[in-house]
Amino acid sequence: MVLEVKINDLVPGWYGRNWAGGNKSWQNDQLGLTGTERIQLDWELSPAKMTGTCQIGGRPFHVALNPFIGLMGVAPAEPGVHSTSPPRYCGGNIDCKELGRGSTLFLPISVEGALFSIGDGHAAQGDGEVSGTAIECPMDLVDITLTVRDDIKLSMPRAKTPAGWIAFGFNEDLNLAAAEALKGIVEWIQEMYKLGKAEALALSSAVIDLRVTQIVNGVKGVHAILPHGAIR
Repeated sequence: MVLEVKINDLVPGWYGRNWAGGNKSWQNDQLGLTGTERIQLDWELSPAKMTGTCQIGGRPFHVALNPFIGLMGVAPAEPGVHSTSPPRYCGGNIDCKELGRGSTLFLPISVEGALFSIGDGHAAQGDGEVSGTAIECPMDLVDITLTVRDDIKLSMPRAKTPAGWIAFGFNEDLNLAAAEALKGIVEWIQEMYKLGKAEALALSSAVIDLRVTQIVNGVKGVHAILPHGAIR
């Protein structure tokens, strides 16, 4: 079975924070920021105007808000205690900015009762979540609808968003994560249009966007987007 998670509405709280530098990480090593002072930005959020504002050196900086939930997942089939931090076949800390209001996430169910988890509110984040954090924030409202689907078969998460259909790939190796996301979207095109794999891949090369979801959760994420109406 598959758990359908429909995201009806999201309203962030009035404040958020994000951090950069200091701790040892892939991006901090590359930018020479490992071991430096870790900085914190404090954001004042306006859900009414959909803007966030912080002060750096006495100057105001503004960004547009795009609230979404970073962590949505069901329990994995493997026994034992599992961290929610790395994303995997059953979801988890996916951190995909496309999963906002009006999106639906589909998660393969592996255990009795599914054991759905949700959390990690974000006010805004770019693809990659490059500093290690989005604008992390409390949520004043999270309105979702859960539906168990027995008419869908999935081995990896998939989503339908305002931007298009999305297939996900997760792996410590970014190349393998990209390959997994590509495989998922090619299979979806095959299924929708009754095509062979090579034909679906050729169409994909014309319309599919491969994006780095995040590089900061140990397991890296890639999402492949098929925009609505791109294949007619």
